[in-house]
Amino acid sequence: MNTIKNNVQLIGNLARNPEVKEFEKGKKVANFVLGCSESYNDKEGRRVDNTNWFNAVAWNGLATIAEKYMTKGDRVAINGKLVNENWTDKDGKKHYITKVVVSDILLLTPKKA
Repeated sequence: MNTIKNNVQLIGNLARNPEVKEFEKGKKVANFVLGCSESYNDKEGRRVDNTNWFNAVAWNGLATIAEKYMTKGDRVAINGKLVNENWTDKDGKKHYITKVVVSDILLLTPKKA
């Protein structure tokens, strides 16, 4: 059991274009939201569609790929790990977010020539 790690794989569509920031010394980060949809039939036999939204962050080379090749609506597969973050704002309110820190990106939407 000690080989199980913090790993998540998702396939979905981008909710909006990635937001990319550049830092000193050439570091780059891309933040994006991935919508993963599923469908099932409820107990009355009606089709139910459900979408879960996941925050993702890609660094450096992967951020460059996101910036150059990923746009709103594109279908992508990502692999990464889950990270929980929390902070207190200036009003003393505590905030929490869970993100996927991306280690691999697979572009699934064919691009036009």
